[in-house]
Parts: sequence; C-alpha cells; structure tokens
Amino acid sequence: MSAAITCDLGVSPDKQLDDSSDTRCTITVNFAFANDGAIGRRPRTMCSKRGVNTVNFNWKRHRRRNTKKTSLHHFILASLLLSVVLSIIPPTLSSSDDLSEYMPIDTNGYSNLQQGTRLFQQGQYDQASNYLWRAVLLHSQTEHSSSYINNGVDVDDRPPSYTVDEAFAPFLQCYLRLHKLVDGLVFISAESFARGQFEMGELYLRQALERDAGHEEGRRLEKLIFQDATADGGKSAIGKDKLEKLKEIRDRVDASNPKNGENNNNNAKNGDEAFWDQFKDNSNDLGSNQAQTHNNDIDSHLADKTPEDLYNLGTHYFNTKNLPYASHLFELSCQKSNAKLSPACTNAVYLRTNLCDWGENGKGFEKDMKIIEKITRAEVELYRFVLDGEFSEEQRRQVGMRDTNTEGIIQWKRATSVHPHMMLGYSLSNENAILKRYVAEGMASLDEVRARFSDDGVISERPSDLPYSVKEMRKKYQKQMQQQPIKVGFVACGFNSKAVLYLSHDIFRFFDPSLVEIHIFSTGPPDHPNFIHGTMRGVDWRQRVIDTVDYFHDVRRYQGDHTGLARYIHKQEIQILIEWDGYARQGERAAGLMALRPCPVQILHQEFLMTSGAQYIDYIITDKVTSPLRLEHLYTEKFLYLPNHFFSKGHAVQKEVVPPSFEYVPKEDKDAPFQLGVGSPQVNACLSSNPLGSDNHEDVSFVYCNFNKFLKHNPQTMRSWIRILQEVPNSILCLLENPIEGIPNLRKFVSEATVSPQSDGIEGNHKMLCMREYP
Repeated sequence: MSAAITCDLGVSPDKQLDDSSDTRCTITVNFAFANDGAIGRRPRTMCSKRGVNTVNFNWKRHRRRNTKKTSLHHFILASLLLSVVLSIIPPTLSSSDDLSEYMPIDTNGYSNLQQGTRLFQQGQYDQASNYLWRAVLLHSQTEHSSSYINNGVDVDDRPPSYTVDEAFAPFLQCYLRLHKLVDGLVFISAESFARGQFEMGELYLRQALERDAGHEEGRRLEKLIFQDATADGGKSAIGKDKLEKLKEIRDRVDASNPKNGENNNNNAKNGDEAFWDQFKDNSNDLGSNQAQTHNNDIDSHLADKTPEDLYNLGTHYFNTKNLPYASHLFELSCQKSNAKLSPACTNAVYLRTNLCDWGENGKGFEKDMKIIEKITRAEVELYRFVLDGEFSEEQRRQVGMRDTNTEGIIQWKRATSVHPHMMLGYSLSNENAILKRYVAEGMASLDEVRARFSDDGVISERPSDLPYSVKEMRKKYQKQMQQQPIKVGFVACGFNSKAVLYLSHDIFRFFDPSLVEIHIFSTGPPDHPNFIHGTMRGVDWRQRVIDTVDYFHDVRRYQGDHTGLARYIHKQEIQILIEWDGYARQGERAAGLMALRPCPVQILHQEFLMTSGAQYIDYIITDKVTSPLRLEHLYTEKFLYLPNHFFSKGHAVQKEVVPPSFEYVPKEDKDAPFQLGVGSPQVNACLSSNPLGSDNHEDVSFVYCNFNKFLKHNPQTMRSWIRILQEVPNSILCLLENPIEGIPNLRKFVSEATVSPQSDGIEGNHKMLCMREYP
C-alpha cells in the first residue's frame, strides 16, 4: 500500500494550531527538507485559511480480497505530525451489516452529514463525530438504496448524495481537534474487526500503535485479536464474547461516549494544551534580542498575516539566505501563535544563534537557551515513551535493536521541534543535557519511515525482511571471520572536497589488509575536474581514497532509495558498517539506511559529535575528553575510545601540507590580491573585509584562528577568547564571516564585553578579524 503525502486538513497537527483555527495545510514532505537542512529539518508546509467543508485528499483505490462486498471508495489520508506520516483508509461497509446500534431516528446519511457538519462548525467535536461516523456507514445506502428503487422514488426526490470523504475526513478531524487521533484510529480498527474486515482492522491498529505504542485500548485490542486468537479459534472467528469485548474497546475510545468524560470539547486540559499553556504567562521570554517585537509592533504589511503565513515567509527568506529577516518573521510567527507554532519559536532561536544575536552582554542567549529547554522538555513529556519487558527476537528485529540492549524499546509519537544538529551547538544547563539525547532519539525514530519515502511523494510498505536480523547475520559471519579478513564498510556523502575527508582520507593507507577488507559506499558525487584543477591545485581526495581501499562503491544510484542501498550493502556481506554523516548534511546523507540494519555491527564516527539516539547504532568512536564515562547516559551507543582524539588527522602526513616556517615574503603592495605565502598576518589582516583599525597596532606575533560558522560560537566561548587576546601581546583572532550579517552583532558583543573605565570597547574589536572566505 502507498499513500500520497499531499493532503489538506482542517487543522495541521504538525503545527499545533489553536483549535478554533480552520487552517488548510498542504504538506509536501521533502526529506531533503525545505529549509536546506537547517531550519527545524521539517517538510515544506504551506498553510492558508480555509473552510472545514472543503477538505480534499489525494487517494488511491485499495484492493480488497473479498470482492463480493459492496465497498465504499477507499481513500488514503496522509496525515503528517511533525515528520510522522499516517496512511488511513476508511472501512468498507456491506449492505448486510447490522447498523441498528448506530442509527439515529433519521437513517438518512446526508441528514447525519449535515448535523455532524453543523456541530463541527460549532466546535462540538465529540457530538459531531457520532453523526459523521453514521454518515460514513450510511453512505452506500443514501443515493442508490434499494428502498428508493423498489418504491419507485424519483431520483430528484431522493436525499442529496455525498462522497464518503466528505464524512470521513471531518470525522477524523474531530479526533484531531480533540487531540485524540489515536483514539479515532483504534475506534475504526475495532469497528472493522467487529464487521469481519480484518485487513482493514489490522491496518488501522498498526497505524494507531505506530503513533502511540503505549496506547492502552490499542494494546488491549491487539491482545484480543492476535494473542488470544488461538484460544478463540483464530482471529477470523469473532464469537459473541469477543464481539462484546470489541464493543467495549470501541466505546472507551468513542469521542461521543459521555462516559469518557464531559470535557471532550476542550474544557479539560489534555497533554498538548498543558504544554502550550505554560507559555501563556511567559510571553516576555520570547522575542528578538536585538529589538523586542510585540504584537502591537508588527510591521503594517504583516499585520493581517496568520502565524502560518509568517512561518512560510520565514522559510522562504531563509532559503534565499536573508537570515535577519527570516529570523524576524519566525519570531513574529511564534508570538502571533502564542508559541503554539513551536517550530517557528525554535527556528527563531536557531537564526538568532546563527547571527550572534545574543542580546546585551549575552543575556538574550541565556533566555533563548531556556526557551529551547522548556519547549523540548515539554515535548519529551508528551511524545516519548519506553516499552519495558521481555521482547521476542522478532520485536527486536523490527526496531533494529541489538540483542544486548536492556533499556527497553524507545518510541516517539513525533519528533521534537529542535533538530539534533541545532541542539548540538546549544549550551544547555547540566540538568537539561539529557535533552540532547532525547532530540536525537526523536529524529532516529523517523529514519525508518524516511527510508520508505520516495521522490514522488509516496510511502511504500516496508519489505517484510527488513530490518535484517542481527542474530542471523552474526551467526553467518562468525564462520567467515575465521577464514578471511573482516569486511569493514564506511558510508558517507562527503567523499569529495569536504573538511572531514581532508582530515581523513589518508587513514585508509594504514589499515592492515590481512586483517580488514575496506569498502567505501559513497552516496555523494565527485568534485568537478575544473574545481580539482583550480581550487584544489590538482589534489583529488576522492581518488586518493579509491587508490588506497579494497572496494569503492559509487552508490549515487540509490539516492532516495535507502531500502535498495541497504540491500546492496547487505549483499556485500559487510560485517562492520561505520557511518560518517550522522545528522549533518541533511538531504545528502543516507537517512534511514542504518535503521534497516544492513550489518550486524553499526558504528557512528566523526561528523556528528553527539549521540545518534538510535538503538540500531551499536557504538560511537570517540575519546575520553569528548565523551567521558560519566556522560554515558547521554548516549544510546556504547563507547569505543581512541587513545588521543576521536577525529582522524591525516593531514599531518599529507605531502601538500607545508612545513611550518617563520619566514615570509613581504607584500610590496598592500592592495594587491592575496597570494599564498606572501605577506604577514598583519598586512593580510586575515583577508578581512573590515579590518577595523588592525593597521594601527603593533606587528602581530600570534594568530588565533577559528573557521567555524557563527552558529558554533556562544557568549561564553567569546568571553574566553577575549581574555586570551587581552593576555597575549600582539595577538589577533581570525574568524570566518559566516554569515556576514552576524558581524555587527558579534562586534557589539565584543564591545560590551571589553568596555571598562579605561576602554571604550574598541580594542577588543581591533583584535578580531573576520575573513571574507578561505584563501
């Protein structure tokens, strides 16, 4: 079964919109990510206001084995909650099904649809769900009912016809509005089983438990249908006792059942509402650090924009590299939604961090970190759970878990608003450091879904043999390892002129071929020949890897087909697979590959310095400084320590690296273009576009460099650098202008940090030079 992912919903669960907002969100999932791998790592979502009765769905007809039954249209609803996709199909109804217990006095489906729609528009979602479900069940009896035909009722006198999706879509929206979508899925599943529609019941139950594996009634239904099947004659036998139990489960998740509480219509505090309520009295905690923006301060041309409009505009300006304005728009979206559009809030923080918009003396940065902590902590409470107990070999295989794992199965209902690569650079308090692991866990929970996502917007069924069995692979490879070298694979998208390969491409020369057989699986392209000849001065790092490894597999043909890539790697009988990308290089990395368990031992190394959060990654190669044993609770992997440093430093043995020299060729013309090896750091001024008076102080004798993005800087680090520069005579700091829009904020912070009665703060900026680009 496959599901089209473009859908229109009355409310977008991904955006956590206010219940009173009728919002049309057309969600085009693109796991290369609309935000170029930085903003939230979430799909491109275009939202606009729309009435609830104009819901449309991309759908595909679903084939049933029992062709004798009169089926309704089979639609596929693709509902995305932050990046978790559901495939939902309305159940079929035979004309012989007993409808007596569902029938109101008026057994006309269209009348029920009208009543349900009216109640929905009034916000009475619990009562509306009852009428809308009746309309679904009565659909096939409305226009072509034999009673009309047999009694000679003219077509014009029959009740108006309607499509099943006009009833089914708002029925599901009732549960969405009540924040009880899983209840709705279990309700439909129980209904389907009660009617003997086992295939449909299994589909809905699976989708419900994928969404919330700990759902009490869902687990009770699963036990009733499957675990008790043998004692009751198999799942196909729905006896009287089992039917009564099915009805009990159905009634407990029925939104219209008054026994389930009188507060279904948003009078009770459910989990999601409690989460957002904590921000209501803390609106001053949100906002730009450069210029606090309040609702009455919103730009005149943006005043009529919805939070979703502002979010979409922010995404657009981020993609066009206008980071300051994108930051402004995300902040407006966050404020206008009262922080309910959590991705807007976290994206605003992310961009302020990119721009070094830390507020006065860094106080704004501290406030932003508290926002990240508060949002993430609340999302963990809502969406993370752990299944404890004894698990069968098949259950472990389904999640790619190693057989030595004792933590239980970690599952998430949806991912967090913060992406792991964002969280990597955030300075959280010690008590909240565990949130970094939790954010990674949420991301890891989506990789298996991502592996089944195709470029044309379709989610296919996961092949039954995936993930591969760790136990079976180990049993097979144990004999091979005694007779031949261990097959070790490295998979990454950056086997070209990337910084990681610059440091790492020489390590392959030092493997003992009698012990290991090295395979490279490159998902990225080679460098262009002109780039190699010009910029790289003839050095091709990719070719050096090819020349030194046993097998180099160019697997670009599997781009977007990680299931195919997993099969290909598994076919090579790789025993240890080392992944170099982690959650970096979003849109390029082999997302979902490791979740399919192509190898019995899977390891994370190099690019991503944090835990993967995945129970299908066994080890992380690190060192005792980066990952001390006291922090092992922050990782899902076991530690493999290198003796000195986790990162390979092959550049130390590369012939292109010029030995250090204290001599330089003077630069005669200061305005002449930069030439490698010519001119002192004082004269070249770090190639800065704005040296800010560096020519005025004495000759430089010591140069500090940091060529990271500004995202990786923070007030604490900058204060440390300032102290060092103050204590080391004739020293300067070379930074990279990345992004250039952040330089004014950075200089402002340096001025504030170095101001004193004897200084106006300019001296610190004289010592900080920002490069336009790499030489």
